[in-house]
Amino acid sequence: MAEESMKPEDLKRLQVFIDACRENPKILHLPELSFFREYLLSLGAKLPMKPTSPKPEEEPMQNSEPESELEESDVELNNEGVIEPETVDPPELGDSNNVPSEEDMDAADEKRSEAMMALSDGDLQKAVDLFTEAIKLNPESAMLYAKRASVLLKQKRVKAAIRDCNEALKHNPDSAGAYKFRGRANRLLGNWLEAAKDLRLACKLDFDEQTDEWLKEVQPNANKLEEHNRKYERQRKDKELGERKERARKAQEEAKKAQEEQKKSQGTSFSFPGGMPGAGGPSGMPDIGNLFKDPDILAAMQDPEVAAAFQDVSANPSNIFKYQSNPKVASVINKLISKLGGGSDNDPPMGFPGAGGFPGAGGFPGAGGFPGAGGFPGAGGFPGAGGFPGAGGPPSGPSPRSSSDDLD
Repeated sequence: MAEESMKPEDLKRLQVFIDACRENPKILHLPELSFFREYLLSLGAKLPMKPTSPKPEEEPMQNSEPESELEESDVELNNEGVIEPETVDPPELGDSNNVPSEEDMDAADEKRSEAMMALSDGDLQKAVDLFTEAIKLNPESAMLYAKRASVLLKQKRVKAAIRDCNEALKHNPDSAGAYKFRGRANRLLGNWLEAAKDLRLACKLDFDEQTDEWLKEVQPNANKLEEHNRKYERQRKDKELGERKERARKAQEEAKKAQEEQKKSQGTSFSFPGGMPGAGGPSGMPDIGNLFKDPDILAAMQDPEVAAAFQDVSANPSNIFKYQSNPKVASVINKLISKLGGGSDNDPPMGFPGAGGFPGAGGFPGAGGFPGAGGFPGAGGFPGAGGFPGAGGPPSGPSPRSSSDDLD
């Protein structure tokens, strides 16, 4: 016998180990004793609940937001009866490519009957082996997988039971037995939400008292976790809403700032190098400061393209040539030039490329013109001879006013 072959010192060590387990049951949950736990479970032993390790103390984070992912440590749960998953390999699955014949299905039924007899005799492993043979003969039977899962649960082989239930549901998505035993396996693993979901569906498909009893067992923990999830989901949605509002607020501020900068830029883009006389300028000189009070000119200046063109011309008057083919910019320049020339808005435009104006030689913004070299308002500039709208040659359109007319 094995006891006779054991040395006294080995028996002594075994006694010491058992005494240590009695005093501190946590020892049984050491990783290196997994083989011993599996042996005890195979004998039908009930192990003490695995202790939960406390979280290490951490420095509190400032302005930390709650995580949207669920942490079970945040919820007080009753984990009595939760076990460690097995490490042994699960039994074989059937060949899904094997289409059973009538003889195969009859043979599978015989094996199933033998398995049920072994189960009634308490021989769990023999029952598993016989169900395995039946599954090989008829791999399309969801019922055989669910039956074997029920026996695996009695052996505490919860992972193998879940796999068999998953396989059963592939062949029959409405298998109440598969949902029932998968729910029970998840309960033993402490997967409370999954367990409640499966057991509820099992009761809906085919109510029985045992399934209802198992559901009532997991319901308290499942309810706590579901409420916990709802809380975090509300917080997540509130956080997303707050972030969207903040992004909208920042976008509005940036748009307002850009608009103010654009107005400021437009307000300063109408000054020309060399200076621009405002109100109270030389006698007979048009009040250029009031030019931009003209509603048509002011409206045109709201166009970013027109404003940018005038800013470009302000920096370098010779850049006006770039815009002679742009009717939108040219029309505003012609209007300004008409007013600077002293004419009315109904007079032929004195700007470009119309009659009497630019691009004629000696016109704006050439030598002696506005506001180039020798330009406005100095000698030789506007409105004197040689200045704008061009005294260097006869205009191509209606005759421009003489310098004596401008000084009247």
